[in-house]
Amino acid sequence: MPQETMENRKADKKKLLTLFISTLYISAFTFGGGFVIITLMKKKFADELHWIEEDEMLDLAAIAQSSPGAIAVNAAILVGYRVAGSVGMLISILGTILPPMVILSIVSIFYTAFRENYAVALLLAGMQAGVAAVILDVVYTLGKNVWKEKSILAVAIMLGAFVAVRFLGINIIYIILIAAFIGAAKTMILMRKERGEGKRK
Repeated sequence: MPQETMENRKADKKKLLTLFISTLYISAFTFGGGFVIITLMKKKFADELHWIEEDEMLDLAAIAQSSPGAIAVNAAILVGYRVAGSVGMLISILGTILPPMVILSIVSIFYTAFRENYAVALLLAGMQAGVAAVILDVVYTLGKNVWKEKSILAVAIMLGAFVAVRFLGINIIYIILIAAFIGAAKTMILMRKERGEGKRK
């Protein structure tokens, strides 16, 4: 077997192992839902490992949120597939679902004891405060990326979605569908303009 092929296989195995360990510990120490895990994935895979571009991570987060199912699992599927194809997708799913399966299995067995334990109640209250801080970090990071694009439409969608959820109480599903429709319409308009310019040339 050529030396280069062996080195490539070793590099692929190392990458898959890193992917599994990363998704495993991110999932194990993530409290507060999918919004928290997305920012941790961004910091790991975009900022630290440089496997995914920051703008692309924002797109993956949008797809994960708007797709059916848990945001954490959806994000793991997208990131895993982007990094290492179908095998990477399976590895990242396994790393993401193992910690909650183990933890929830233990909690379900001792649910009554956990529920009535004062120390556990204080621990959960502290975790809620920490989760709020992490979610604020997610909002700041993703919102900053949208602002950097200097797109009036993108900023208008972001602010409009916030107002619709916070003050008007509109269902998030409708907001996602409307935002997706606007994005699709913008893409189609840009594609038509590019085709028209191409024909003129």
